[in-house]
Amino acid sequence: MSYVLVVGESLVDVVTDAPGRTVERPGGSAANVAVALARLGRPVRFVTSYADDARGAAIAAHLAGSGVVLATDPHVLERTSSAVATIGPDGSATYVFDLDWRLGPVDLSDGPAFVHVCSIGAVLAPGADDVLALLDRLLALPVPPTVTYDVNARPAVTGTGPEVVGRVESVARRAHVVKASDEDLAALYPTLGLDEAAAHLRTLGPRAVVVTRGGDGATWFAADGRVEGAAVTTTVVDTIGAGDTFSAATIDALWDGRDPAGVVAHAARAAAVTVSRPGADPPTRAELAASWP
Repeated sequence: MSYVLVVGESLVDVVTDAPGRTVERPGGSAANVAVALARLGRPVRFVTSYADDARGAAIAAHLAGSGVVLATDPHVLERTSSAVATIGPDGSATYVFDLDWRLGPVDLSDGPAFVHVCSIGAVLAPGADDVLALLDRLLALPVPPTVTYDVNARPAVTGTGPEVVGRVESVARRAHVVKASDEDLAALYPTLGLDEAAAHLRTLGPRAVVVTRGGDGATWFAADGRVEGAAVTTTVVDTIGAGDTFSAATIDALWDGRDPAGVVAHAARAAAVTVSRPGADPPTRAELAASWP
């Protein structure tokens, strides 16, 4: 059976909204992508880590509730990671992280159709080295998967110096599709414009680079040109999980064989549903279909 292998961090978002209310929700970029794909009906196996504690149990229940299957034993940490997220009046989120990250053994006896890596898990040691080794194993399979990578930079955790840029580019060299926000590119390549930074990433080998710009839409950059996609108008509650939902819906659309315009439109629609409700709460297939006019 074809499936998507998602690789990366799980954590608990400790969210404080504008009125000052605090609530804990399971999250993490990779966990959000895995849940979003499962809710869209795609078979998902997830390589992640968290502790055998109360927050880890909350993450496990969240993943299982959406049909995400674990591809490794996650209990390799002493404590489950967390991100303290503060929601501003405009719905934007800022984060302070308490994070550890590593991988247990992964069985690749049956290869995935797609592999997604992202964010902190792709660049934070010691787990980042395991991610690169896993990608090399996957790409050496007789039928290698399509690799997608969401940069989703977190300067508060990793910084943005040459070492981090080097790690990002090491993953990009192994990816077929790279997704980055305009803020990611500005953090990593402050001397380059958006188009220049996207072109630079494409020189590393990806077939396409997709750049998201929040309310200004997204652009697909490839060898045969660029495709612009508009953002979907909605009432923004908060932006937690928006980019992760965009990544999941990109994979979903690629799996269906959609063209670049269709991929970007599908991903933007899914992200719009997520930002319209609190927390990283991506839509099911039925909810996404109902969101179209």
